[in-house]
Amino acid sequence: MGKRSGAAVRNRNAQTPPPAPEPLRVAVADSHTHMDMQEPEPEAIIAAAEAVGVTPLMQVGVDLESSRWAADLAAAHPSVYAAVALHPNEAPRIVHGDGAPGVEVDGTDWAGKRREAGGERALEEAVAEIDRLAALPRVRAVGETGLDYFRTGEEGKAAQQDSFRRHIDVAGRHGKALMIHDREAHEDVLRILEEEGAPERVVFHCYSGDAEMAKVCAEHGYFMSFAGNVTFASAHHLREAAAVAPAELLLVETDAPFLTPKPYRGRPNAPYLVPLTLRALAEARGEEEDALAARVAENGRRAFGLED
Repeated sequence: MGKRSGAAVRNRNAQTPPPAPEPLRVAVADSHTHMDMQEPEPEAIIAAAEAVGVTPLMQVGVDLESSRWAADLAAAHPSVYAAVALHPNEAPRIVHGDGAPGVEVDGTDWAGKRREAGGERALEEAVAEIDRLAALPRVRAVGETGLDYFRTGEEGKAAQQDSFRRHIDVAGRHGKALMIHDREAHEDVLRILEEEGAPERVVFHCYSGDAEMAKVCAEHGYFMSFAGNVTFASAHHLREAAAVAPAELLLVETDAPFLTPKPYRGRPNAPYLVPLTLRALAEARGEEEDALAARVAENGRRAFGLED
């Protein structure tokens, strides 16, 4: 299997990995990781995670290439499951091409290549391939999809919203969880979920809202998955959200190789570092580690149908 080769990924992986943390006594899943952007090979990543009580792993796609890779990896490894989708920033690139107004800032893909505009038909064809992959038994979620307004202009927002609605439909028809990427787009994400009719299981990956939004998510039964940024000094709003989120809706993830938890922020992240985030969540909630881990493990089984 090929891996991502972009300069940003290479630079991140060139840094020294953090040491392994003390193992968890109760195993939990990494609900969101990108092993195609990590070093070393998947087998070593999986083994390192299992050694500290992190299993299974949810490998997440962000475009057609990585979604196919995720599905293939899950088919080959019993401790890996897959999520497939077009990342919100992928949709404007498909429709409008690289470098167009409202499209991702650098205008290139992971390998530094530029793409021509494909229009609505190209997006429809790409989602059709996601639809095909979503039917596979080891694919347990449609994601990461959603909205990302961080660098997106109005044209890009329209393409993202169109793609998001299409992915909601795919998840609903296949009975798979919907895994949401939500960056600076809380109101529109919640509005579109209501307009389209949310699938039975919705997961806010790398939860980025505050405590008030956590209450809204709880009212709708949406899972909230917390990543390593919950440990950052500036992330008071995330710890407050984690404290009020119902225990039965909590998940934990790495989003590796990104968002490495303290005290290793800036170094490459990987699934074996989940214990650091789990312990930060336990502290924020005033809960005992093993009890929270057991609850999070059960939540992973309910959200994605994961097995130990």
